Amino acid sequence: MALHLIKLCVGADSIDDLREWVAERALRAIAAGLEPHSVHTTRMVPKRIEELLDDGSLYWVIKGQVQARQKLLDIQTFTDGEGISRCHLVLGPEVIETAVQPKRPFQGWRYYPQDDVPRDLNSLGEGIAEMPADLRRELSELGLL
Repeated sequence: MALHLIKLCVGADSIDDLREWVAERALRAIAAGLEPHSVHTTRMVPKRIEELLDDGSLYWVIKGQVQARQKLLDIQTFTDGEGISRCHLVLGPEVIETAVQPKRPFQGWRYYPQDDVPRDLNSLGEGIAEMPADLRRELSELGLL
């Protein structure tokens, strides 16, 4: 069973903000002759790397709700110029919308077990993905999605 990470998407007000950031990073990587992956750098290095790379994703909390995920492709540890251990979370280029799930604020990242993750939006049924995000959020808060 896959293990995932969950993290606040600081600075993003919407999934579109996240998608723009990912697209910009992908274009920079392509221009440099690299794969179009985005990289998120974090100070804490996960200990359960093998489990995370076995089909895991990074779930993004935007405005207090889990709203999207990106596939984890690699976790690269390194030491920065100040001697602090850090890691790059190498993420797939696709931002996959999920069912909205409320989440309280927290610092850093957390492990996110498969049993706790929201379903991908496209797996919820016909027409759900085409609904305006505000309507989906409201229906989710009412327990109807």
